[in-house]
Order: sequence, then structure tokens, then C-alpha cells
Amino acid sequence: MQRFADDERLPWQEQALCAYVDPDVFFPEKGGSSREAKRICAQCTVQRECLDYALANDERFGIWGGLSERERRRLKKLAS
Repeated sequence: MQRFADDERLPWQEQALCAYVDPDVFFPEKGGSSREAKRICAQCTVQRECLDYALANDERFGIWGGLSERERRRLKKLAS
């Protein structure tokens, strides 16, 4: 999840579990595992809001709402 100044945060981001974890977990190196990030996302109460944000803002890197960039692209393609 992108880090924002307090006045730039969206309301749902205050509840996001990723705000309390090292951001590197959500931006694995190419070929690295996203398992830990997805595990955290699966437990997060604002996972849907996060995914909606990533899709609406065309986030191209990292794990957002429990999905990788490739998974988000596939989801967008299916939705269109």
C-alpha cells in the first residue's frame, strides 16, 4: 500500500492491516513470493476497498486488495 501523509489518507486506509506492516512485503522483488502479503490481505477488513482503489487508480505495482498486478489486469479484462 502506498504511504500517504495523514491528511491524504482515505478513510478506509486507517483500518488497513498493511499500514502496520513493512511495505516491502507488498512489493516483492520480481520472482519473489507474494504469499505473505496475500495472507495479510485475506485477513483485512478493508480488502475490497483497497482492491477497488487499485483498480480505479490503475495501480501497476504491488499487492493491492489481495491481488497482484497480473491478477488485477486479468480481473479488469474479465469485467470489460
